[in-house]
Amino acid sequence: MADMIPFIDLKAQRARLKDQMDAAIAKVLDEGRYILGPEVTELEEKLAAFNGMGRALSCANGTDAILIPLMSWGIGPGDAVFVPSFTFASTAEVVVLAGASPVFVDIDRDTYNLCPKSLAEAIDKVKADGELTPRAVIAVDLFGQPADYPKLAEIARAHDLKLVSDCAQGFGCTLNGKSSLEWADVLTVSFYPAKPLGGYGDGGAVLCKDDDLFDVMKSVRVHGEGKARYEYARIGLNSRLDTLQAAILLSKLSVFAEEIRLRQKVADRYNAGLGQYVKTPFVIDGAQSTWAQYTIEVNDRDGFRAAVGEQGVPTAVYYPIPLHLHEPYASYPVAPAGLPVTEDVAHRVVSLPMHPDLSEADSDRVIAAVKDCDASHFQA
Repeated sequence: MADMIPFIDLKAQRARLKDQMDAAIAKVLDEGRYILGPEVTELEEKLAAFNGMGRALSCANGTDAILIPLMSWGIGPGDAVFVPSFTFASTAEVVVLAGASPVFVDIDRDTYNLCPKSLAEAIDKVKADGELTPRAVIAVDLFGQPADYPKLAEIARAHDLKLVSDCAQGFGCTLNGKSSLEWADVLTVSFYPAKPLGGYGDGGAVLCKDDDLFDVMKSVRVHGEGKARYEYARIGLNSRLDTLQAAILLSKLSVFAEEIRLRQKVADRYNAGLGQYVKTPFVIDGAQSTWAQYTIEVNDRDGFRAAVGEQGVPTAVYYPIPLHLHEPYASYPVAPAGLPVTEDVAHRVVSLPMHPDLSEADSDRVIAAVKDCDASHFQA
């Protein structure tokens, strides 16, 4: 077997940023302000500036970033929150943790993001049934590209629903040059190490444009604190971002725009080399993806993965089992037409190596390994 190409090469990025990052970490250690130190405030300000709008509130992880606004809106028992099933567990998990019910919605066949038609039908069905009160929609910017927020926002506003942009994989992506916060009520971020903007541990952030909502979320983040220390205005969480992580993320944010451009170059190279062999990613008009993953479709996924693996090309599958088919989520409602697209693509998708330090030589190795596969593996 050939030497394996890194699927995500965090060591290469570390080598590029070593001096800057070491100095930032040393500063935090010298100052000793490990919780909500000055780097946390600086990071929040720079995240908002990078996003182009809104205010940013850091938190302990990307899961809490979604839970915090749900709690701040008072979403809970008897409420329905509409979510995709083709996503990581956090998207639906937070709804259950808030005490509400997730309602699973199908995805668009090309982008894998939330399908507006399925969403509208699911909302109408929940309203007709009368057992749950529709409260919010969580759209996921899967694999790094924005969902169709103009259409989703139109539906959400028509039904007086909050719209959350779960941008865990897609912070930095844009639609017509604008952040998803242009349309959504909040935008949530994960700093898990494998994300495009990843730390060296867990971390997250939530951005919004509503100052009153921001103040409530800030309280929820720290045990529901009121105006004075040890005064509690509400039930909250312990969800602060460590100062060390903020310092690391500040170093990474300084090169993040360039890294998005480098990821785009890798994607362009893949598109040119693979387009005639497999179903390559479809990006909607006007969108800039952050390319958290480069995901293709094949027929015989297990055979394909084994074949390219022999050539030193690692792969990953996001996500092999839709959430509504897992036991803890099986009892929750689904859109009235079911989730046929979700269930189909879950058997076909496979992701190839993608990171800003992927060399042309290694990307060519990936392309060659795919081309060398037996045609039976490819998507018809």
